[in-house]
Amino acid sequence: MASEVYVDQEICIGCGLCVSIVPEVFRLNDAGVSEVHNQEGAAQAKVQEAIDSCPVNCIHWR
Repeated sequence: MASEVYVDQEICIGCGLCVSIVPEVFRLNDAGVSEVHNQEGAAQAKVQEAIDSCPVNCIHWR
């Protein structure tokens, strides 16, 4: 079974880096923080790139 990615929105600062790396998976919501809008939008390796790039480490696998 594939892992799901999630964003801890309490920590997210809304920098948009994950959105710029994988817009197929992440977007900024109305509150200005990141959210997952499509779990299946990109390969796990690309999502991992966004996770590794996050300056506040708020994106995780579950």
